[in-house]
Amino acid sequence: MLKYEIIIHWSRSDNCFIADVLELPGCMAHGNSQEEALRNAQQAVRLWIDTALEFGDPVPEPKGDRLIFA
Repeated sequence: MLKYEIIIHWSRSDNCFIADVLELPGCMAHGNSQEEALRNAQQAVRLWIDTALEFGDPVPEPKGDRLIFA
């Protein structure tokens, strides 16, 4: 499986943990715990890739480096 960086944060407005896969536009998931959000994000990555391949869209390779935020 391809390894994409997943960033997990608490959303006060949604009252749950949000897992963002920034390298795959629109790919995110949520959960009541960090672990659940991560599991759901891993499933979302598989679905995102399957859908992209089905429609012939490109699938970006994981960068493998940590993302930098300012």
